[in-house]
Amino acid sequence: MQKPCPRCVLISNPVLIQVDVYLRIMRKWVRLLERKIVRGYHNAVHFLRTRITKVQYIIITAALTGFVSGMMAVLLKRSVQQVEKLVQHFNGKEYLFLLCPAVGLLLTTWIIQRFFRGHIDKGIAMVLKSIAGKSSFIPARNNYIHFITSALTVGSGGSAGLESPIVATGSSLGSTMGKLGLLSYSERTLMIACGAAAGIAAVYSAPIAGVMFAVEVLLAETVVSYFVPLIIAAVIGVLCSKIYLGDTSMFNFALKENFNYKNVPMYALMGVGAGFLSLYYAKAFRGVDNKFHHWKGNPYSKALTGGLMLAGFFLLFAPLYGEGYESVKMLADDRAARILPGASWLGSVPPDLLLLVFTGCILFLKPVTAAITIGAGGNGGNFAPSVFVGAYWGFFFSRLGNATGWLHLPEGNFTLVGMAGVLSGVMYCPLTAIFLIAEITNGYGLIVPLMIVSSIAYFIVKSFEPYYMETKQLAMSGAIFTHHREQNILSMLSLEGLTERDHQVFHPADSLKDLVRHISQVDKPVFAVVDAGHRLAGVIALNDIRGMLFENTIHETTLLKDVMARPSGVLQVGTPMTTVLKEFDRTGADYLPVVDEDKRFAGFISKARLFEKYRLQVAQVRDIYEDE
Repeated sequence: MQKPCPRCVLISNPVLIQVDVYLRIMRKWVRLLERKIVRGYHNAVHFLRTRITKVQYIIITAALTGFVSGMMAVLLKRSVQQVEKLVQHFNGKEYLFLLCPAVGLLLTTWIIQRFFRGHIDKGIAMVLKSIAGKSSFIPARNNYIHFITSALTVGSGGSAGLESPIVATGSSLGSTMGKLGLLSYSERTLMIACGAAAGIAAVYSAPIAGVMFAVEVLLAETVVSYFVPLIIAAVIGVLCSKIYLGDTSMFNFALKENFNYKNVPMYALMGVGAGFLSLYYAKAFRGVDNKFHHWKGNPYSKALTGGLMLAGFFLLFAPLYGEGYESVKMLADDRAARILPGASWLGSVPPDLLLLVFTGCILFLKPVTAAITIGAGGNGGNFAPSVFVGAYWGFFFSRLGNATGWLHLPEGNFTLVGMAGVLSGVMYCPLTAIFLIAEITNGYGLIVPLMIVSSIAYFIVKSFEPYYMETKQLAMSGAIFTHHREQNILSMLSLEGLTERDHQVFHPADSLKDLVRHISQVDKPVFAVVDAGHRLAGVIALNDIRGMLFENTIHETTLLKDVMARPSGVLQVGTPMTTVLKEFDRTGADYLPVVDEDKRFAGFISKARLFEKYRLQVAQVRDIYEDE
């Protein structure tokens, strides 16, 4: 008898059937609401655009984007808190409590399998691909899918962060606002950045950090005038969080000791460690995530396996559970002893030694548990885990230094500065890291060590690995924008789109008379000669045979195989545009033939047309104060 598949068993569960019914009803009402909102919004857009300037319209759109994204971030935090309250019912039952992350992963996997064909694009990589490859159009389902799946994943105890899902959701909302507002490509990209800035600002109550994140991570090219909409969106996002969440829910600290310049060498040394720890984080995360990515079995078995693995880690190291911000606060507020396990058999170990070993293990294990959470089917990001690792590194470093007896390092300050160091190294955003910690400490008392540690960590990481771990393959393949302007523009062009396919082809046995007759009818400077299989045999440039055109007596007796030449370069369909440009530079040709995988002639690409398209792409990035 054939066994039913695990997916069928899960779907036949009465509870899941009920959830399925509710989700279907919800999706129906969401679609109806979307249509009504779109109709009303379009009417408002047409009304506004005829009565205000372009700049005023962009500012208003940025403000609306900031409000919507900020509210979505607030709702996500509230949703996670509600899920956490449900999970707290199992808090007294230790083993059931440890299984909650597995339940969250299974529910997340079920939703993705049931409603999204088994796959969703996650996090920052999704946003960057949409900017580069989809003209900044992000599918509308990203407005809510990351909200639902990350709330289940993180709320149930998954060892990941909410920031990447918030960035994905905010960016998607920004793209939607740009689309509904009939904005251009560059303006839609700006709205994507506004949505992300508002989301980050709302989560941490840090508007400058939100703006810096958008500039460093999402906007490969930034015009000065972009800062005004970004700031407005970020400020509105912060106001949403302060009004609806209040200061009690915010991740903030109060400095207990002022910065002492005598500790600068130790901060620099900690920055070096943060850089290499960031490299370890990326390698450990990629290694574990790849194992799950190549999982051959059922997605539900993968989620269950990942959940059980997390339960094992949480049993031994409880601070790894969830985002971990509560334990970070304990480290920064000199309450580190409260994170220690309460097992009686550890009573014989000196508390200081136990704390060092315990925190040291946690900072190396957090990348592993984050990778398990995301790789096993959950939705989350590396922003919060990198902040977590940085805090534990700063505490471990300063506590170890103080244990020597000849140093007196402020452990709370080092904990906070360590956050910026690893965040800068893992996420490749030093300015975001500097301003984030400065803002959550309600001042700039640590600005000097923050700059030192973040800069050193970033420099070390960039020296060994030029790209952020989640976008490395995309950046190397040209699928996303980097901070190389020329490469970004070329990545928006395609060889297929620039290939001229209307060229008449000839055969080697054709006479020069046939070619001359065709030249009189078209304005083409180059012609292709192909064999019986339509494979490229050679090319004929008009300049090369110009002298023969006026010798009528040889037209019938001269065959094209005698005058054709071997092309100086041949391009294959799918060749990256950076390679195409290099080939034009190498050959000095004005036209290059393009062939398919079977070497059959497809057409010519013109250097003049390539540079014309390049110029048009450059012109798209403009100051918002410029006239259309």
